[in-house]
Amino acid sequence: MKKLTKKIVYDILKSRFQDGFLKLSSLPLPSSLKDIQKAAKRVVRAIESKEKIVVIGDYDVDGVVSSAIMKEFFEFLDYPAKIIIPNRFKDGYGITKKLVENIKADVIITVDNGISAVDAAEYCKERGIDLIITDHHTPPKELPKAYAIINPKQNSCNFEYKDICGAQVAWFFIAQIKKELNLNLDMKIFLDLLSIAIIADVMPLTNINRTLVQAGLKYFEKSKRESIKFLRKSLKKDSFSSEDIGFTIAPVLNSAGRMDSATIALDFLTSKDFFESSIYYSKLLALNSQRKLEERRVFEEAILQNSKDNKVFVAKGADWHEGVVGIVASRVVDRFKKPAIILTKKDNFYKGSGRSFANIDLFELLNSNKKFLYKFGGHKKAAGLTIKEENLDNLIVGLNEAIKSVPKEDWIEDRGVLGELPFSEIDWELLEIIEIFAPYGESNPMPKFVTLNVEVLNFREVGENQDHLLLTLKQNSKVFRAIKFRNSKKIEKDFIDIVYYPMKNSFNNSNNIQLNLLDII
Repeated sequence: MKKLTKKIVYDILKSRFQDGFLKLSSLPLPSSLKDIQKAAKRVVRAIESKEKIVVIGDYDVDGVVSSAIMKEFFEFLDYPAKIIIPNRFKDGYGITKKLVENIKADVIITVDNGISAVDAAEYCKERGIDLIITDHHTPPKELPKAYAIINPKQNSCNFEYKDICGAQVAWFFIAQIKKELNLNLDMKIFLDLLSIAIIADVMPLTNINRTLVQAGLKYFEKSKRESIKFLRKSLKKDSFSSEDIGFTIAPVLNSAGRMDSATIALDFLTSKDFFESSIYYSKLLALNSQRKLEERRVFEEAILQNSKDNKVFVAKGADWHEGVVGIVASRVVDRFKKPAIILTKKDNFYKGSGRSFANIDLFELLNSNKKFLYKFGGHKKAAGLTIKEENLDNLIVGLNEAIKSVPKEDWIEDRGVLGELPFSEIDWELLEIIEIFAPYGESNPMPKFVTLNVEVLNFREVGENQDHLLLTLKQNSKVFRAIKFRNSKKIEKDFIDIVYYPMKNSFNNSNNIQLNLLDII
């Protein structure tokens, strides 16, 4: 393993950005998105004619942020557009014919959904509703017959960057409407919200996404949005990192759509004063606690169903909460190092989510067994599925047969470790080097290190359920505090090897360097 110094770490991280960094002033023009000018002109016409405009979002963080951006934009115009986020449990995902049946509108705008809504688009057409779809998901072979489709992934779209989230598409759309209306509106005021969506939706943090997140995190420090001001005060932070968003803020926002209604998260993000923010955030925290309890229960019940003979983990429960099965699947993958599918019963069907391991293509595994599935969708790393109860055993057999053809190299987990770093190289200068190339996330992973033969001075279990491990570690004369989240390993030796990344820990106005442990070897 490569021996590292601070200089070598700098050179490795710099090599990830050989083309340099994209500036905010170099973002592509909204007009390069296919159909965006047509769609913007239609919205302007609707505003001038006082037609009814309805925005339909999605219940994940990206969908909620997209909806918040649209809501604030129409409030800026003082125009009464209606915002609807379908309920996961009552309405299902995105725009549907059933949802449209109960809507009175002249123009419907979808955000972060709609690219597969063929039936809903046809129904809109029958009712004389002009449907504008803004989405970022991969288009199917048959596109909806909508008035306009704004999606960088569709054919003949000249937008330079394809991997952007739904909130970014919505942001570019309102920028185009702004231009058509000749408005005096600074689009930077949405950057704090935008950064949350990009990180939460695990977009690659390169090019346009890196630029927008970096600007958004800086805007967090001075944002006048009441919800962001509340987060600064309640979390006792003046500055935020991508890790703060990904591990602290996004899960709390996501809990609304997972456990109840995503409208609670929308109301928090668009709250009008500090008191209102506190009310909605308290509700979100309660839902997140409920989510954690349910997630823990489902996880503990699911792992009992593990079979060493099966290379694809499939577990089912009669009363498991639909909103946590995806998170549980991720935890199971971490525990057993193989693809996992977690299903909950609904009538005569099982419905759930799957997550992949290493470089294994979960979507292809499911696709090779689609004859057993009622419906499914997703991509290489994650998928959702519904299956009739009587077909479940056949699916399990089929998946374990299909995975036999997966090459051995696809089972190798890439930890993204840069090399071996002694404690003597860990200081504030190293953290400054790491900060230069932030934010970190998908396609720009946080630099991870190995340090060998580290002495354990002490450790204790912490957290609500005592499932995290707080340690004091020493190598030669240097001592650091370290945290291992969701720890499942017992410390039985005085010396250990660790995989980790260093981070600044701010508490009560004091800063120190803490090691975030990813693995204890």
